[in-house]
Amino acid sequence: MKIARRNLLTGSLAAGLASTSPAQAQSVAPVPPWAIPAPPIGSPADEQRIHTDWAQLGQYRDDNLRVRQLPAVERRVVFLGDSITRGWEVFHPEFFTANGFIDRGISGQTTPQMLVRFRQDVINLKPKVVVILAGTNDVAENTGPMTPEQTEGNLVSMAQLARVNGIKVVLCSIPPSTEFWWHRGMEPTPKIAALNDWIKNYAAQHHYVYVDFYDAMKDAQGGLPANLSRDGVHPLPAGYAVMAPLAEAGIEEAMKSRE
Repeated sequence: MKIARRNLLTGSLAAGLASTSPAQAQSVAPVPPWAIPAPPIGSPADEQRIHTDWAQLGQYRDDNLRVRQLPAVERRVVFLGDSITRGWEVFHPEFFTANGFIDRGISGQTTPQMLVRFRQDVINLKPKVVVILAGTNDVAENTGPMTPEQTEGNLVSMAQLARVNGIKVVLCSIPPSTEFWWHRGMEPTPKIAALNDWIKNYAAQHHYVYVDFYDAMKDAQGGLPANLSRDGVHPLPAGYAVMAPLAEAGIEEAMKSRE
């Protein structure tokens, strides 16, 4: 069965705003400022990216050369993720530069794409810790339908790759959401909750650190409240202010772990 491809813009229909009516456009949340526009669907540039760099290995290839030359203390932690991770550095660059953290988030990415680039964007940088924050776009089906087991398998593979290469693992919960504005009708709330239960249990069973953004940020409906997110998916600075101390505590715990 052929699956129609969506043009990704932080997991959105990137070309959609150009073709929607004014009334439709008003119902679409503003594109976050860290979004990296994808070329129009079917354009030569789009076809080249899909067929030659599906995992977007080119995104950080050059910067990885720079990072690998940094002192170990300045690259001690890599954050791997999607637009939520990417937006973190945009809103709070000092959180990364002051702590020796490296941001390797790519807007719209799913766990299979992250797994493909895990060696280049994590292992080869030789950090002490990797913080994996992924799964939102799996639930949103950005690269096609995915089962929870597929997402879980990709997270397992990344964690195992890190461990065998001497990198401590911090597994993060998927942040809460009640609706994806770029792919409505997915009913993500129970799916996210179930995946987070699995991540938490898996981390405990295999002695990885688990960081729970979900319980710290969710509202009564299981979503992101308006004071923490403008679009119900991507955190605002206030959202990252909640996440930062939780991540720092998880990294500190991982650093002390003997696993």
